[in-house]
Amino acid sequence: MTHIWIRAEERLNEQRVGVTPDGVTELVHAGFQVTLEEDPTRAIPLVDYTGCSLAATGSWRNAPKDAIIFGLKELPEDDSPLVHRHIMFGHAYKGQPDGARLLKRFKRGGGRLYDLEYFTDDTGCRVAAFGYWAGYAGAAVALKCWAAARSGLFCAPLTTFPSSGALQEHIASDLGTDARPKVIIIGALGRVGSGARDFCLAMGAEVTGWDMAQTAQGGPFPEILTHDIFLNCILASSSTPVFVPASAASAPRELRVIGDIACDPGSAISPIKIYDRITSWKHPALRVHENPILDVMAIDNLPSLLPRESSEDFAAQLLPSLLELRDMAHGVWGKAGAHFDTHISMLGKYAAS
Repeated sequence: MTHIWIRAEERLNEQRVGVTPDGVTELVHAGFQVTLEEDPTRAIPLVDYTGCSLAATGSWRNAPKDAIIFGLKELPEDDSPLVHRHIMFGHAYKGQPDGARLLKRFKRGGGRLYDLEYFTDDTGCRVAAFGYWAGYAGAAVALKCWAAARSGLFCAPLTTFPSSGALQEHIASDLGTDARPKVIIIGALGRVGSGARDFCLAMGAEVTGWDMAQTAQGGPFPEILTHDIFLNCILASSSTPVFVPASAASAPRELRVIGDIACDPGSAISPIKIYDRITSWKHPALRVHENPILDVMAIDNLPSLLPRESSEDFAAQLLPSLLELRDMAHGVWGKAGAHFDTHISMLGKYAAS
């Protein structure tokens, strides 16, 4: 019997879960053994789940070795070997220092990573993603940063919202009756970009939507600097041009806020060269220039602002793949496993860089 162990998210401000109660019911009916760790902060209450075994928070470390550990965000940082198969967003395949450390833990323990970012169908499209809600929440936080920056202030700390409507009301209150920003979105045709566009339009912002056709020339892109807010919504690759060079901070510009929703400052292929670290719920904005102000918002778990809606959407997308989990040599599982094998073999390259 294939055993799926749904771990608690041990990261601060993370209330999402990748399987809903209905999903657990379907998995159990399909013959899977399901264990769910207790998590009092989870957006979906424990009482809603039935038919599965319960375990203490963090007890996945002592789970049977054949259990497949399923979570969303990263594991707590330590150097312990990882002996299980893990399903999660590993952020380990773009040369990030934290990613190399994670892969070394798998290599020492003999475990395997099935990175959710690399679950793709036969056309190369991801089978499940939080993209829409990342864009939606990222646009909201960027507008919140812009409203604060207009008064010379930093964006206030963030909290979760019970619904997208409540988030809209909150940002509308921050904006007040003042003029709305001009926003440029790169990656506007993707899931992330569509979520960002929907939120901006709901707030009455003026939106310019760019995608691959507008960036094919390779830059520079002075148009970005003529907008109040730039939202980066693309999945970068080695061929992605630089959108915002380091020199942009001191250049003449209307730009006041960059919302790097893709949020990959530790990677050499990041198209935003003006900052070098993520921001947080406590400090959403990093000020990279004072006069005129230029703030960067780069939070790497934005969908967690809307934990219930984003969890339900993602879980519905992913469930068909989970139901195929018994065959990890083919389909999305085979492809994700091949990515892991490739990058395990490249650990020496990461260490050298």
